[in-house]
Amino acid sequence: MQKINDILNQKKKELNLGNEIKWSKMSENYLNKYIEMINLFFSFIKSNKIKIRIMFKQNAYRFDKLPKEKYEKEYQLLYYQFIKHAFGLDYSVENETDIIDLKLYFDQLPDTKEKNDEFKEHILHLNEIFDERINIKKEDIVEINSKDHVIQQCMDIILGSINFKLNNLDKVKIEGANKRGRRTIAKEKLYKVILKNIREIYPNFNIGITTGIRGNIKNRWLDPYRHWLFKTKNSTLDKALTKRANKK
Repeated sequence: MQKINDILNQKKKELNLGNEIKWSKMSENYLNKYIEMINLFFSFIKSNKIKIRIMFKQNAYRFDKLPKEKYEKEYQLLYYQFIKHAFGLDYSVENETDIIDLKLYFDQLPDTKEKNDEFKEHILHLNEIFDERINIKKEDIVEINSKDHVIQQCMDIILGSINFKLNNLDKVKIEGANKRGRRTIAKEKLYKVILKNIREIYPNFNIGITTGIRGNIKNRWLDPYRHWLFKTKNSTLDKALTKRANKK
């Protein structure tokens, strides 16, 4: 992993991209540089040296209102479900002799130290759920600053592009004009490069649904890139809020 970090940081330096790259900074002037970075990043995804999992919610799904105590911990609860389900970690153990020490690097948690410590303790309970050969140690649950982690920065670009498309931000026009801004057009071009990379792994990939397992549940782990449309068991689909309804 350190080798990948070094290669990505060297590319950032060559492109003169400064300390941090992120979707919100993307503009027409940076488009070609960001394309170079994201193509390099996807080369590691395609060779299965990096696994990417994108979790999102669709506004068309209505959720029962959470109790106040759960609403206050909504971010932590979603993060917990993401770690528990999105990577298919139970299927990462290939041999009976395998022992996996799982290290978790979270972006700085947006809450008090007390609540963040409580969340980390909750994460430790995954030891009781995962395969017994998967271990999570308290000291391996770490908060990081994305400015210091280029892999997380590249992931932010992918996540930002998916959010951009799913929320129709590619169609936003300049206020008072009947055209889109240059930044919006540039971001759409970068999104298309990202989609092209994904579809080189999975032809006809649909960004708006949970990625299928194609007959093998182990693909939840084996796949280098997956999407997860998060829905609770008691959620209901409001068809009036779907894209298809809005086109009528």
